[in-house]
Amino acid sequence: MIPCHEPATRASLGELPVTPAAQVEAVIARARAAQRSWAGTSFAARRRVLQAISDRLLAELDDVVEQIVRDSGKTRENALMGEILPVCEKIKWTVRNGERFLKPERVRSGMLLHKRARIEFQPMGVVGAIVPWNYPLQNLLNPIITALMAGNAIVVKPSEWVAWSSARFIQLVQDAIEAEGYPPELAQIVQGYGETGAALIRGGVDCVLFIGSGRNGRKVLAAAAERLVPVVLELGGKDPFIVCDDADLEQAVHAALGGTFINAGQNCVASERIIVDRAIAPAFERRVVELVSPMRQGLSSESNTVDIGAMITPVQLELVERLVAQAIEEGARLVLGGRRVHAELGDFYAPTVLAGLTPEMTIMQEEVFGPVMLLCEVDGDAEAIRVANSTRFGLGASVMSRNRRRARRIARALRSGMVAINDFGGLTYMAQDLPFGGVGASGFGRMNGRDGLRSFTNQRAVLDDRLPINPATVVFPVKPGLYAQFRATVRLLYGTGLRAKLAALRELLTARDRDATSSGGHA
Repeated sequence: MIPCHEPATRASLGELPVTPAAQVEAVIARARAAQRSWAGTSFAARRRVLQAISDRLLAELDDVVEQIVRDSGKTRENALMGEILPVCEKIKWTVRNGERFLKPERVRSGMLLHKRARIEFQPMGVVGAIVPWNYPLQNLLNPIITALMAGNAIVVKPSEWVAWSSARFIQLVQDAIEAEGYPPELAQIVQGYGETGAALIRGGVDCVLFIGSGRNGRKVLAAAAERLVPVVLELGGKDPFIVCDDADLEQAVHAALGGTFINAGQNCVASERIIVDRAIAPAFERRVVELVSPMRQGLSSESNTVDIGAMITPVQLELVERLVAQAIEEGARLVLGGRRVHAELGDFYAPTVLAGLTPEMTIMQEEVFGPVMLLCEVDGDAEAIRVANSTRFGLGASVMSRNRRRARRIARALRSGMVAINDFGGLTYMAQDLPFGGVGASGFGRMNGRDGLRSFTNQRAVLDDRLPINPATVVFPVKPGLYAQFRATVRLLYGTGLRAKLAALRELLTARDRDATSSGGHA
């Protein structure tokens, strides 16, 4: 059984049964049976199903918010703006653009002028997704939306830490699918721990999406390699947030606060390293202190508005405590916070600000995933870029400068999958046309946008007749003069300069004449 509780109160939410590893294959089999007919549905039918999910989500909005808050400890505002809004936006984008990016795409046929070429985007079959606890609704629904639009079925293994809400959210999705006349087995979940996730990967799925830590990502990749199952990995980040000396201070501070403290910092694209030009660092720190000091924490409810909620798992709370303590031992200066609060209620960690950070400190290299702002002073753009690129991660990044040319130059030098100029880098997620993903230890493959849709498809190359004329392509028997003709043809097609092409043309004509003479002699 999986014990479920509220992080903000430690109140029990009951228990849910683990899906035995032996039953995971049966779940996948039901998904595959449902997908066979779904693969042949029209894009219009898929749009109706997705719209039905959105409509049902909006109809039950307040209940969904309450379930998110109870299971994750986050604020009601983050549940609404950080989960329901992105899901609705993704559905809206997919409904409007899915067909455009998934229907056959005409491409040039190159030198084969008598043929037509196209790329077909065929459903993979059954998608397996293993998703984390920081956004229980969004992490669950986003791969479901993409998989269904691409003609797949999907089985999701949510984190055991949010098993309670995940069971409710999948029921909402299945009810919407069934109301449109399709089998609810198109979208299913399996609940459990690591063994359940491993059984999902090895159980016969056709591709895997994994969102989580690098350590677990490597395990997923190794397990998928046994069956040559393609994988999309969205792993951790250590996103730099560069503040130039000409940045708008108020704009930069507020963007940094959002990037650090939204969802208590439990974001893969959190602004985990605030890299500030030394010329404005004191003013930046003072303004941060003014805004962070009065932040409110506690249980978020209709009658109690708070700025920061609870940590979702006690394990993560302990990790944040350990990293902050180690940073102070290594020479960091504690400006604010640095301790547990409201321990009598639940798992809360005070909004924390550390200054005097240097790139080699452990906390500057390891993902914190908590409400901790790290202030690192640098001298100029070159050092800012060097510090920004000094970790093994490469997910998101932010650059703050009034000079757009300067900001773009810095952004181009950063090693990351995403970057935002004059705002928190996580906003790239809300531009659904953009791909979402990282490089290095932050993973590979992409979610969102055209590439995210196509990552759940088999891309098939098709060569077709342009006209109903089918002359035989004679290859055998090989004629004695064929090599000389082909050599001249290659030089004619790809040689550089008029003189080279004329020489190749003469060579081709000579070879053809020689071949004709030789053929006549044999006759």
